[in-house]
Amino acid sequence: MNHNKTKSRMPQIGEAIFCIVYLLFDLIAACIFFVNAKGDRALLLFGVLTLALGGGDAFHLVPRIVRAFQGDSDRIEWWSGLGLMISSITMTIFYVLLFYVWRAIFPEIEYPAALFGVMWVSAVIRIVLCLFPQNNWFHAEGSPRWGIYRNLPFAVTGLCLVILFALSGNAGGYGLQWMSAAIVISFACYFPVVLWGKKKPMVGMLMMPKTLAYVWMICMGFGLIGR
Repeated sequence: MNHNKTKSRMPQIGEAIFCIVYLLFDLIAACIFFVNAKGDRALLLFGVLTLALGGGDAFHLVPRIVRAFQGDSDRIEWWSGLGLMISSITMTIFYVLLFYVWRAIFPEIEYPAALFGVMWVSAVIRIVLCLFPQNNWFHAEGSPRWGIYRNLPFAVTGLCLVILFALSGNAGGYGLQWMSAAIVISFACYFPVVLWGKKKPMVGMLMMPKTLAYVWMICMGFGLIGR
């Protein structure tokens, strides 16, 4: 065995183990939500959004896991690109579902109708932009410009959710006022990767705290069990 080569790949292997644990967590968490839902719409939606998040992320994390243990190849690069496109769409769906979770938990709280419209329009625009070939998904260099184009409406979608959870605060004593902070952290870690991740690979390490922010969001959902 080439020990120098193995040593040089240790960060990738560590990242792969992190990804495996994260995907297993998502699967187990979704099962917990479904088992405990028993007609509770919020818990059922939390299970669906957890599956959407983990399932979408699996499309680009599995190729990364394979790359860590087997090395790079054109085939892995292609699958990784496809996975990034799929996960970009499922992340958007995640936030739309989170909006309906919010509505299910706080039906009595009024919110501006325009906020609902802005969230949906920005989410649809984001998904459509993700489908354009100009994103150059299937090549390692990608398209930094289109990365900005597709993520600007995504930021608007996220901002709508930040506002909604700020409006509800700690209503019901569920501790969901921290959802706004988790969303902000996820975007704060995600955008530097979009802007500089290709040129400065170390910036890509921010995807780990971004992933932990999503784990935090899902864990907050556990507080709804038995309500």
